[in-house]
Amino acid sequence: MPFVEEIYDIAIVGAGHAGCEAALAAARLGFETIMFTVSVDSIALMPCNPNIGGSSKGHLVRELDALGGEMGKVIDKTFIQSKMLNESKGPAVHSLRAQADKQDYTREMRSVLENTDHLTIRQAEVTEILTEEYESKRRIIGVKTYSGATYKCRAVVLATGTYLNARCIYGEISNPTGPNGLQAATHLTDSLIANGVEMYRFKTGTPARIDKRSIDFTKMEEQFGDERVVPFSFSTDPDSIQKEQVSCWLTYTNERTHEIIRANLDRSPLFSGAIEGTGPRYCPSIEDKVVKFPDKERHQVFVEPEGIHTNEMYIGGMSSSLPEDVQYAMYRTVPGLENARIVRNAYAIEYDCINPRQLNATLEFKNIDGLFSGGQFNGSSGYEEAAVQGFMAGVNAARKLQGKELIVLDRSQAYIGVLIDDLVTKENREPYRMMTSRAEYRLLLRQDNADLRLRKIGYEMGLISEEQYQYILWKEQAIEEEIERLEKKTIGGNEKVQTFLEKHNSTLLKSGSTLAELVKRPELTYKELAELDEERPNLPEDVQVQVDINLKYAGYIKRQMQQVAQFKKLESRKLPADFDYNTVKSLRLEAVQKLNMFKPLNIGQASRISGVSPADISVLMVHLEQLGRK
Repeated sequence: MPFVEEIYDIAIVGAGHAGCEAALAAARLGFETIMFTVSVDSIALMPCNPNIGGSSKGHLVRELDALGGEMGKVIDKTFIQSKMLNESKGPAVHSLRAQADKQDYTREMRSVLENTDHLTIRQAEVTEILTEEYESKRRIIGVKTYSGATYKCRAVVLATGTYLNARCIYGEISNPTGPNGLQAATHLTDSLIANGVEMYRFKTGTPARIDKRSIDFTKMEEQFGDERVVPFSFSTDPDSIQKEQVSCWLTYTNERTHEIIRANLDRSPLFSGAIEGTGPRYCPSIEDKVVKFPDKERHQVFVEPEGIHTNEMYIGGMSSSLPEDVQYAMYRTVPGLENARIVRNAYAIEYDCINPRQLNATLEFKNIDGLFSGGQFNGSSGYEEAAVQGFMAGVNAARKLQGKELIVLDRSQAYIGVLIDDLVTKENREPYRMMTSRAEYRLLLRQDNADLRLRKIGYEMGLISEEQYQYILWKEQAIEEEIERLEKKTIGGNEKVQTFLEKHNSTLLKSGSTLAELVKRPELTYKELAELDEERPNLPEDVQVQVDINLKYAGYIKRQMQQVAQFKKLESRKLPADFDYNTVKSLRLEAVQKLNMFKPLNIGQASRISGVSPADISVLMVHLEQLGRK
């Protein structure tokens, strides 16, 4: 019986946020790319929360955009509310968060994909990866679908998200489906195991969706978007996205809510043992919150619209896998939800994913040449974490075929680097979530300077235009020149200056001062000082922001740059990929086992592996020096 057989350069398995970015990156780099999805209706689906960004996640989206990814551009076109979070704190933790119109987001991303040259979209379930023996390991030669069709290719990116052997669970109900009732992928896991891939079983969950018409918003606190919206994408004109925004709403659980949950814990699959997968510690279900924080009298509940053209409201903070009747009872104790009508039940979803320590920092499998992996399939959580991994996997798959060195962003360059490094060097027993506290150099890795950090790398990848590259070169120079001018420009304590300082509750001048010294005062800003600065050049807003931050935080930035220099020294001490740590005398047994398992790229990465102590690193460095002398 004849079967379809086609030839491509790169195959992408999955069309969620990771798959979309991987496919776009590979195709834009000129490789014939095919993207498989169990349903074209699930392309760029947002099955859980209706937003992009948030604390640390906003950093990831801006970094992705700076490198040439698509997510930031799409959310700028489809948001219905936007907010800069943590503005009362320092710039290191400022993070953009935008409510998306889910349907519009999916439609817009799908349109981009469908109109990208070199990219083919195929609705089919991939059931096998095809490999052959290659030197001491295996290598990719293609994929096979459920129909028996074979697609020959030289690289594959796995981005299956939460679809592999997925089942959705609430109470006693267990459906073998993917998110939102879409078809699960039930065959690929066997093929991966047969190729020596170690699998995990993780779980995540989502709250109920409630009919807007059944909600009493007068009992909730209204939450507004920012008056002036900051775009996610550096290529979006800020003036083009200022528009009327929808409101979100804040309410709270109470002791009655908690009583209902506690009384029904025996019916929760989370506590009865019906759910085997490990869930995310930092995004727990409401059952988890009530059990783990018994002294807390209430928990926040965010009521957010899923779009302009639907009455579905997302009940953030109340993910659950409790039975349907308990969900009704529980939600109806929350102020404003007394008459709630559920459109979609809350549920937990279990799925197969990999142990990410099997990956190099390039996101290529160590033992399968040409097989890359990205997104929730790598044991992470969140749309944003998925998107950046998919992008890096797609770029590196393409670079492998180009014969170029694969790109690894380190922890001092990007949150993306922190995320991937954590995944491949730490033993993750739960879905990984990005947080600002995970980044050691977060003052340098701000969301506002992602373009300055990463645009040049995106240009080298081939995904940033010459015009964008030239602008970054100009921007760097403009910031440097303006800071230099402010450090030289002095003003005296004349009446105009003293009046200005008094108006801004700032200490009056007793002698002359440079404008740079005044910018460094916490109560003053570069923008406000314009009225004292007659020679000021007309600079774009993004340049002005960088001048202000670089002057105000100059001491802290200098200190972090010194720390990065030390970090870079350890990162530059490379370790051979085939190094046998059993040959290193005085290394502890646990360190030998962990180092042989993870095969770190360098001393810095080795130092971050759990179970490898500073003493082990000292022993390793002495051993390397001895080898170097031979």
